Amino acid sequence: MVTIQSRQLHPLFVAETTGVDLRTCDHLTAAEIEAALERHGVLVFRGQMLEDRHQIEFSRLFGPLESPIGTIRLDRKHRLGRELADISNLDENNNIRTSSDRWRMMLRANELWHTDSSFKRVPAKFSLLSAREVPPEGGETEFADLRAAYEALDPATRDRIAPLVAEHSIFHSRSLVGYTEFSDEERAALPPVHQALVRLHPGSGRYTLYLASHASHIIGWPIPEGRALLRELIDFSTQPRFVYQHRWRVGDLVMWDNRCTLHRARPYDDMQCRRDMRRTTVADSTAQPHSFSPTAA
Repeated sequence: MVTIQSRQLHPLFVAETTGVDLRTCDHLTAAEIEAALERHGVLVFRGQMLEDRHQIEFSRLFGPLESPIGTIRLDRKHRLGRELADISNLDENNNIRTSSDRWRMMLRANELWHTDSSFKRVPAKFSLLSAREVPPEGGETEFADLRAAYEALDPATRDRIAPLVAEHSIFHSRSLVGYTEFSDEERAALPPVHQALVRLHPGSGRYTLYLASHASHIIGWPIPEGRALLRELIDFSTQPRFVYQHRWRVGDLVMWDNRCTLHRARPYDDMQCRRDMRRTTVADSTAQPHSFSPTAA
């Protein structure tokens, strides 16, 4: 087993992890990495020149992989395999996508604060994003610490939100950027799901918010009031004191815990500059949506 080293990059969370080649990682080292991830929420690995197969094999050490939503639509051509989400501005021929390209418009919503796959019956546990090509400027990814944000809420707010459940839908988050062109098969495959607003993070034993742009409204509340609360909580949780910005280098792999963090992409000149990012996503196969409702904590 390799002993990894972690250097914290933000006062609250995020660590740069060294001492491991992810191409040859074994189960014992993966367990050490998972323990570090549950502590820090986000891990940064530099200089990992991975091929797709390496990223897939490493990701599978942490559990079953989910299929990207882009594989649902049968008429869509794919640049990558079914295990990889294509977080790039490149089409199936490896060219920069046109301004009217459907997938380019879909990915605009990645610039909203979200957690991966909270709109799925089985949401995401961990995400692993590797940088193959990066633009000369822009295109950063920002992360927010939802455990620290929860702990910074006043006791009255924590009591008020403890029992609440939100409905999450990818159709809601995409509508926020003006995209509604989903096929019938996509709508049938991704019905809305209910998620507890506050949870106990199993890795750290700390309470955490569970937020996303996918969260449409609070169950049992009038929609305007519920959406106002969700906006208020996201605004609170994404204050600069809770946020780390990652500036990508080719060869970076960043791994994060979707159960206790938010993230968003930052803009770049995506009509002129190539950005090739590839994500594998570990499904949270033990998750039980809206099953946890904490008492005052």
